[in-house]
Parts: sequence; structure tokens; C-alpha cells
Amino acid sequence: MPLSKGEGFIEFINHNKILKILSFGEDLGEATMAKHNIILTKQGKTANGTIQLTGSKSECNRALVIEALSDGKVKVDNISDAADAVLLAGILRKAESPKSEVQSQHGSELKTQDLKLVDIGPAGTAMRFLTAYYAIGNEQVVLTGSARMKQRPIGILVDALRTLGANIGYEENEGYPPINLNGNFEQQTNAITIKGDISSQYITALLLIAAKLPQGLELHIDGELTSKPYVEMTLAMLSQAGIRHIWTGNVIAIAHQDFAHTNIHVEPDWSAASYWYAIAALSDEAELFLPGLTSYSLQGDSVITEIMANFGITSVFKDGGVYLTKEVKPVIRKIFDMKECPDLAQTVIVVCAALGHEATFTGLETLKIKETDRVLALQTELAKIGVKLIEKGQVYKLDCSERNLPQRIFISTYDDHRMAMAFAPLAILIPELEIEDAEVVSKSYPAFWTDLAKVGFKSEPVA
Repeated sequence: MPLSKGEGFIEFINHNKILKILSFGEDLGEATMAKHNIILTKQGKTANGTIQLTGSKSECNRALVIEALSDGKVKVDNISDAADAVLLAGILRKAESPKSEVQSQHGSELKTQDLKLVDIGPAGTAMRFLTAYYAIGNEQVVLTGSARMKQRPIGILVDALRTLGANIGYEENEGYPPINLNGNFEQQTNAITIKGDISSQYITALLLIAAKLPQGLELHIDGELTSKPYVEMTLAMLSQAGIRHIWTGNVIAIAHQDFAHTNIHVEPDWSAASYWYAIAALSDEAELFLPGLTSYSLQGDSVITEIMANFGITSVFKDGGVYLTKEVKPVIRKIFDMKECPDLAQTVIVVCAALGHEATFTGLETLKIKETDRVLALQTELAKIGVKLIEKGQVYKLDCSERNLPQRIFISTYDDHRMAMAFAPLAILIPELEIEDAEVVSKSYPAFWTDLAKVGFKSEPVA
């Protein structure tokens, strides 16, 4: 069943009949709108100010699914204004969804279905979480996304859900979205095994629905667990909502149980904070205050405080937030393991490259299946300042021997919000930094360019 993008709609095209169904998400991954580049400049090498960050996208997306599963018992506040979170909230909180009769081809069987089409655009977290959410429901849903989303694997999660008893089919390519969730879930087993070295979002998706399963869930993790802090965040948030778990060795068990009445407050986003740590690291002087952040965060990316201490950034938690100050000192640490905080990888790698620090990185395996192949994207863009990111197996080393900071460079963003924000601090060192598709930051941090202006950055549209 071919799917194509219309203006604000997804179209099903079958036997010359076009049925328009309202799309939940804008397909930001495709050229449905003009991309606007900016020139980013920064006068001086100091950064001083107070920046109020949006709510954590990671926390918010988990909280929204918990809310939707809780039958009204859980409420969420301080919802992130990140596009992904706004999109997911719109889908999960929508009481009535448009439906239409369409024809769907599965193997050689052609059948008519009354289904709902959900387009999540480029939102990878939404794709994983909604796959599990709709899999245990009784409505028939086609879940699709952007062109890039159709290249991001979903097979491991689908296989796990099928083992549990879900009815899921592929609409185009085996193992990839779009997928057809046929409802009528009947649990076949409570024990499944999933690899630990894949995206932790697969594991989180399963844990979020575990308490709703009639037999509960016994999740066996095969091998070493990647991005463990994200799994711990999921379990901690479930605990806030009254869901108990037992984690013994490589097995996480959650029994069938009811959610408790509670309110989940989403804290500010540590991933967004990481860009301010990068700005401080590349500045000669920095005094920044980020309200709302705490030293006991559920977010694994709060480890940025420890990482950036290597670059002379001191974090002091007081007055209801964290103060960042810069102390000029040599960078000694040579090896950074990003396995438990992969979303920080671009930020830290770019800082090291900008400073000419030839560090080695591990734990980057999941970067190749993100919004773009982030390893290749980093290699391509760092080459513009003469820096090589050399891959040897699962180890990556920066070669800064030919590092050169030109007067002006152009940074491609590959429809990836983190590429734009990780490279933006280079404007402190490079007089003119052209950033492709500035709007891409809306995926996680819509106010990014506005906040940069508060500390002396200037962004102008490219004519």
C-alpha cells in the first residue's frame, strides 16, 4: 500500500482512489517546506546570562505514554515544547482520531480495514513508544513517518511484540516503518528476550506497557545494556506512577498492576543543557545559570557535568538550578565512553575538535541509526575544520593534526537537530558560521537560537 505526502495530509492511494486522512505530524524529514539557513556570529569570547530550558524531551515522552496508559490516574505537567513531545502529546491526548476504510496488502491477502493512520514524521522516540502502545490496543493503526524514519529499523521491537501476541505487519519493507498494527491483542507469553546493545528505546517501549499486559512482563536482556541510564529513567518514572518492578541480573520483571493517582513534573532538559556547557568550554570566560536543573536528575545526560569538568567547567547547584563557570585549564582526559549518553556524543566530539584535543571515543554504535548516520555526518562536517574522526572497529579517534579554523564555514545538518546545536558553539571561534536549516532545532529545543541571542550570539537569515 503506497503512502505519499500531501499538504498536511497522508494519502492512501489504492486502485486510483485517494482517501485523505488528517496527519498527526508534519513530515520534517522531507522537503515539504523551504529550509532556511542562518549566519551565526558571536562578538567576544564570553558567555554570561540565565537560560530557562524547556522540559526534558526524554522524560516528557515517557510521562505522556504513562499518562495515556493510566486511565486518567496520571497527569503530566511542564510538557516540553520540543516538536517531538508536542507531537506525541497531540496523538496520545486526542480523543477522536480520523478513520477511513482502506485496503491493505499483506502477502497475498487483500482485505478491507477500518483503521487510523498516524504519521510521526521524524520522531524516532514516538515511533518506538507508539509501536508498543498501539500493539496492545484493540484499534487498527498504520504508523508511518518521514523518509528517514522509513530507513530506521523497527524489526527487533516488532519481533518482541509479536512474541507477546501482537498482530503487526509491514506496509513497505520488512523490518522498517510503516507498520500496520491490527489490534486484537491476546498475550501469548510473559517472557521475552531482547538484545541489550540496541536502542534502549526498544526496551523502554516494552517496559512502559508491561503493567498493562494481563500476564505482566519478564524482560531478559541479552548481553551488555547500552544507554542504561535511559532504562533506569523509565523504571524510575514508572515507580512514580505506582508501578513496581524487580531487576535481577539481566532480567527486569513487571507484574500486571494498576497505576496510582499521581502528578509527574517534567524537569528541564539536560540534553539541551549540554550545548551551554559546550559554549562555556569554548569561551574564554563564562558565567551561566540554568534554573530548574538538579544534581539528582533522572536523566542520564546530566553526566555532562562530569564530562565538562575536564574542560574547566565547574557546576554549582544552588538557588534552584546550576551555575556554570569557566576556568582555563589543560584538557587531560583522553578517552570518553559515550555508551550511556550517546546524545552527548556530537557535543563533546565537536568541543574536542574545536580545541584540538585528540581524544578517543567509544560507545558510538547507536549513532548510525539516529536521525541521520551521525558518525558519517560528524566525519563530513569536522573535515571542514581539518579534523578527522577515524573509525577503527568500535573505537573512534580524533586526528587534529591539520586542524584549521577558517573565517567562514557552512555546516550541513542532515535533518538532525543535534548536528545544528552541537556545531553552533563554533561561532565563538569562527567569525561566520552558516547553519543549514535552522528550524531543525525545533525537534528538541525550539528556543535555541533565541536563547543564544541572550548571551551575545547573532543569527541572520541567509538572503
